[in-house]
Amino acid sequence: MRQRGFTLIEAVVALALASILVYVSAYAFVNAAPRQHLARTAWEVAGLLNNARFKAVWSGSKYRVRVDYGRLFLERFDEPASEWRVDRVVMVEGASVEANNSPVFHPVGTVSDMATITVSNRTGGYRITVAITGRVKSVRLN
Repeated sequence: MRQRGFTLIEAVVALALASILVYVSAYAFVNAAPRQHLARTAWEVAGLLNNARFKAVWSGSKYRVRVDYGRLFLERFDEPASEWRVDRVVMVEGASVEANNSPVFHPVGTVSDMATITVSNRTGGYRITVAITGRVKSVRLN
């Protein structure tokens, strides 16, 4: 008569293989999170810069993007008050953001105070540059 089912050794081997697969998958997932935070932050910075340019052209007001203590500020210049007003704040998580300047977008789409913004974490970095023409370019560093 033929037996059906698995022996104890077969079950233990199958369980050990499944455990190894779960461990490898979890390790890959944990290491993917910082790369995703880096890419998301770089996209947020580039998107905010493009949004500032669009708003400047659309509204006829000056806009700038300022980096300060892990936050990005989109600010509009209030002509009557002669001061910058915060339009939007973006919190940055999982990556550090450093800028050499705060680019100011003018209603014609150009920029004064050109900037280089670096987004980085332990997995690498991005360099985002703003040209005088208002063009925003993002380059992966490592």
